[in-house]
Amino acid sequence: MPGRTDPPPDETGDVEPDQPRPDAGVRSATHAPAPTNLRGQRLHRASRSLAIASAELLLIVGGLIVLGYVVGKLWVILLPVVLGLLFTTVLWPPTRFLREHGWPSALAALTVLITFLAAFGGIIALIAPPVVRQVEELADGVSVGLQQLQEWLTGPPFNLGQEQIGGAVDQAIDSIQGNAQNIAQYAVTGATAIGGLLINLVLALVLTFFFLKDGPGWVPWLAAQTGPPAAPHVAALSYKTWSTLSEFIRQQAIVGFVDAFFIGLGLWILGVPLVLPLAVLTFFGAFIPIIGAFVAGGFAVLIALVDSGFTTALIVLGIVLVVQQIEGNVLQPILQGRGLNLHAAVVILAVTAGSSLAGIIGAFLAVPVTALIAVSYRYARDQLDGKSPEILPDGTRAQITADETGAHLVREPVAPEGAGQPVSDARG
Repeated sequence: MPGRTDPPPDETGDVEPDQPRPDAGVRSATHAPAPTNLRGQRLHRASRSLAIASAELLLIVGGLIVLGYVVGKLWVILLPVVLGLLFTTVLWPPTRFLREHGWPSALAALTVLITFLAAFGGIIALIAPPVVRQVEELADGVSVGLQQLQEWLTGPPFNLGQEQIGGAVDQAIDSIQGNAQNIAQYAVTGATAIGGLLINLVLALVLTFFFLKDGPGWVPWLAAQTGPPAAPHVAALSYKTWSTLSEFIRQQAIVGFVDAFFIGLGLWILGVPLVLPLAVLTFFGAFIPIIGAFVAGGFAVLIALVDSGFTTALIVLGIVLVVQQIEGNVLQPILQGRGLNLHAAVVILAVTAGSSLAGIIGAFLAVPVTALIAVSYRYARDQLDGKSPEILPDGTRAQITADETGAHLVREPVAPEGAGQPVSDARG
């Protein structure tokens, strides 16, 4: 019809827009987005990235396994070195004091080491006689306690007959006799372990002497084995790890002294035997954080229970809990603010892993080793973030220089306004 404009057909070309579609009542839609042609490419890139990350992770895990295997094989050599470093952190301050007052390095190291051994031997000689004497008294107390336990079991409410108790005792004796060979093997194994520990202690003391004698020269020597680009990082990381290790020993010594003093005072007031040995055990137990204090407190409660009865044991348990609460809520936060900065869960896991891998030595070394790993991780993280962790607190950077006398570690000012002649730090 002239002058009339027909509406254009829809996308199908057959049905006009204002007319209903034949399938309008039955059409359904999905909630999934419409696919694009880029989905396959993106999936390929994501799969390749995941494969590369998995391969890198497997290589890292494999490297850690190999490293653990090598460390396990070289543990006989590494253990004296680690123990020597720990001893050196304790003995270096008096050695440095003597060196600063004109003592030769070898004489200062030997004097401090002999004094340390004499003090340790004096402590052992002081606590050994009362331990031997009071252990016999405790053994008699245990016998009396077993007799009281037997009388308690034969009376109400258990009313167990003598034959039943005697049968249980005989069964325990037969079990011990049947396992006599295994017990003997355990004794031989324990004696062998003690002998190996003594050898490691002797080697650690020898290494401690050399660490004390040549202490300031170790970092320059270690940095000189690398080169100018790596030397600042080697020196800075060495200083940080040494500071962390020294802080750990200092922190745990303070905590151990506080625990030993107050727990020992409580045991002395209550008349519990073996006060001095238990105090010494509490002091050294502090060097195994959390776990060591728990074990030492358990020994104190057990001896109080055997010697003085249930009421005294409860009082000792209360004293131990109060002291440990003061330690955990007052001392540890103050000290860890400038110390290890490790969470309690990390400490517990480290001690558990160390004790399962290397026994009591592993439990003792677990926390300082974990702290050193944490220091290395934070150093690498700061380096990746561009924070220049190799710059020392005084605003200088360690660097290696060489002349006809050998390698020297010097501190070079980083800021232009601090320019000047490098400050000599140590000689190799």
